[in-house]
Amino acid sequence: MTPREDENRRLLRARDAMDRHYAEHLDVPAIARVAHVSSAHFTRRFKAVFGETPHRYLQRRRIERSMALLRDTSMPVTEVALTVGFTSLGTFSRTFRDIVGTSPSGYRARADSPAVPGCVARAWMRPAS
Repeated sequence: MTPREDENRRLLRARDAMDRHYAEHLDVPAIARVAHVSSAHFTRRFKAVFGETPHRYLQRRRIERSMALLRDTSMPVTEVALTVGFTSLGTFSRTFRDIVGTSPSGYRARADSPAVPGCVARAWMRPAS
C-alpha cells in the first residue's frame, strides 16, 4: 500500500466515524486523532479528498438526518435540532436554510403537501418556443 492509499484509508475511517457519531459533539482535533494526523493536515487533506471541510461535511450530514426526521416524524423543530447534534436552534435554522434553501418548518410543510413529479415540473417550466 502506498503512503497516499494509507492516508486515504485513514481519512475514510475518520469520515465513517463522523457518519456514526454525527449527533455527538465532534471537533476537528478529535476526528483528526481517528486519522492519526494533525488537525491542520486533516482539514487540508479532507477537503482535498472529499471536496469540503470536515465541519461542512458534518453539518451536511446532520442536516440530511434532520430532513428525514422532519419528513417522517412529528418531532418539534427544536427537538430535531438537538437530536441531530446542534446546540442552538438559530444555528440549526441558519445552516438548514443555507443547505436546503428553506427553513425547517417550510421544509416540513412542503414535505407534507403532495409533490409534483419532476417531469411535470420540467415540462411546465420549459420555455415556450
